[in-house]
Amino acid sequence: MTAALTFEFATEAEIDADIEALTQGAARWAAKSLHERAELMKRTHAAIAAAADEWTEAAVVAKGTPRGSLEGEEWMSGPYASLSGFAAAAETLEQMATGKSPAAGLKAGKAAGGRTKFRMLPSNLFEYNLFHGFSADLWLTPGVAPELAVEKAGLGQKRLGENGGVGLVLGAGNISAIGPLDVLYELLAFNRVSVLKLNPTFGGLTAAYEKAFAPLIEAGVLRIVNGAAEVGQYLTSHPGICHVHITGSGLTHDMIVFGSTTDKSERKLDKPISSELGGVSPIIVVPGNWSKADLRFQAEHVVTQRLHNGGHNCIAGQALVLSKDWAQKDEFIKVIGEVLASLAPRDPWYPGTDKKIALADASYPEAAKINGRTLIKVDGSTSQDLLTTEYFGPVLGYTELPGMGEEFFANAVDFANERLDGTLGASIIVKPSDRKKMGGRFEGILAELRYGTIGVNVWSAIGFLVPSLSWGAYPGNPLEAVGSGIGIVHNAHLLEDVERSVLWGPFRPAHRALTHGEFALSPKPAWFVTAKTGDQVSKRLTQFAAKPGWGKLPGIFAHAFKG
Repeated sequence: MTAALTFEFATEAEIDADIEALTQGAARWAAKSLHERAELMKRTHAAIAAAADEWTEAAVVAKGTPRGSLEGEEWMSGPYASLSGFAAAAETLEQMATGKSPAAGLKAGKAAGGRTKFRMLPSNLFEYNLFHGFSADLWLTPGVAPELAVEKAGLGQKRLGENGGVGLVLGAGNISAIGPLDVLYELLAFNRVSVLKLNPTFGGLTAAYEKAFAPLIEAGVLRIVNGAAEVGQYLTSHPGICHVHITGSGLTHDMIVFGSTTDKSERKLDKPISSELGGVSPIIVVPGNWSKADLRFQAEHVVTQRLHNGGHNCIAGQALVLSKDWAQKDEFIKVIGEVLASLAPRDPWYPGTDKKIALADASYPEAAKINGRTLIKVDGSTSQDLLTTEYFGPVLGYTELPGMGEEFFANAVDFANERLDGTLGASIIVKPSDRKKMGGRFEGILAELRYGTIGVNVWSAIGFLVPSLSWGAYPGNPLEAVGSGIGIVHNAHLLEDVERSVLWGPFRPAHRALTHGEFALSPKPAWFVTAKTGDQVSKRLTQFAAKPGWGKLPGIFAHAFKG
């Protein structure tokens, strides 16, 4: 664990003053034109760029992130994601200011089950080059025609003059862009200004946040407060707060809403709440004939989904779903163990992780321990706790289901839907030839997978970095059984009737066989925990997001190919 640091918490008097200032700021926001709002987004984008180094360093210190390549996690999931989000917001507002729908120009298509989908990545030549081989679509709920979706797009920005009041954003304590991007969506979708209460783990980021978001603070649409549970309780019950948004755990959500994690017969919270709450994310591996290079790359892919950010991610892959009929399943688990063994130990930094790991140890005393990580086989003879307990740490489990090809995929989707807790994100690994054999049935089965973000040959968490995609649980959770949450964020084109986001990636980077081995034609993704130059690539991606230009691409690619 990293050493606990103490930061000054906001007083009740300071909170009262902040809410009064925001109340006035909400009225000023309501009076702003779309052009003025776009300019505020641009000024904030510039301020984030100026604070990026300070922000990243503060996050590294807060988490005790190992120096070197893993610092790239803080660049990419902090200032990079925020720069992308605010740039997309400015573009949306500018487009609307000209009288166009923010969804005008999007490429529409048909998805399984009578759904409309819009292509969100790549959206320009820069993205085509930077994310070559990757694509992403936003899926709407069944039956919504693309023309109607374009016409309806705009959410709160179609309602100029609306005063959405003052909301509370209870910020996450693991990924530093979450809170700021939640604030942004509150402002755009609902015309609601925000108190952003930091999780105590991010108290050390206060100065960097205040610098990065100074334009929003000066405009009266944001205040940032630090505090523990008592500060959160005062804020949630404050009469000046009209809405709460939380990123955290289902237990915290239930305590706020009902005052209990078991008795949900009576609401204690007197205002609406939206949420993003995590869960047990599956990694479904469709069996195929894999080379040794395939096995190694996908083992690194699986380990990344579990160990990124030390394992402290609400979207971390925790339940690996394999075919018991796959001839290579044992070899794949062996290679995963080798990858785990090759990585230097990393102390968990998120508060309470030691208790979660102890729970896993108690449920699975025979689990393999590899460099401080836990690898668990779950079958009919073991505890099933891994399927319903989000360990939020370096704990990876695997289970086996019958079938090959289409049969296995359908079984795995049913298993994920019915046996795993939560619906935030799911990932699928499938060789292109095996997907091709299923034809249209592949997308049909995929459409049955009830998760808010799905990644095919790419970790679903990457959807968080694409501002035009949605981020949140699969729709339909009631307050009493909130699961992975209620509502979405991001959604930069401000579309209604959003169901999910689906990302597609290459099975593994393209390689060319040479006499003495293989030569990579495309690099290992910078977010892999095994990438050697993740810090350099992510820093340069952030600098590109601050001021895009073709001249910056060679430096990004040069470091990427060294990874």
